Amino acid sequence: MKIEIVTLNGKDIAEVISDGIVIRETQDALDLMADCSYQGCSRIIIHEENIIPGFFDLKTRIAGDILQKFSTYNVRLAIVGDFVKFHGKSLRDFIVESNRYGRICFTSTTEEAREKLAH
Repeated sequence: MKIEIVTLNGKDIAEVISDGIVIRETQDALDLMADCSYQGCSRIIIHEENIIPGFFDLKTRIAGDILQKFSTYNVRLAIVGDFVKFHGKSLRDFIVESNRYGRICFTSTTEEAREKLAH
């Protein structure tokens, strides 16, 4: 795993670059936040393929547990991916609500994620 930092509008944004899964459980998310915080970032971009697939099945409660930690520690998160492949009204509604509030957002491109986190 590599963390690349980009500064936009005076905000440091960390992007996680990895060929594998980075977040499997809540502790992995906490470790990632700590790594990014150590580098001065409270805004993180991670790609959908770097998160355990069960995250996107809301019945598992993995997403709720992990995203609650981001909220608790005041870390903004953008998840980049193609979310239309995940079926289910609950997940679609969850994505819409998350994007409305902006602390956690789901985007289709890294550029869009950067733009959302830069404000």
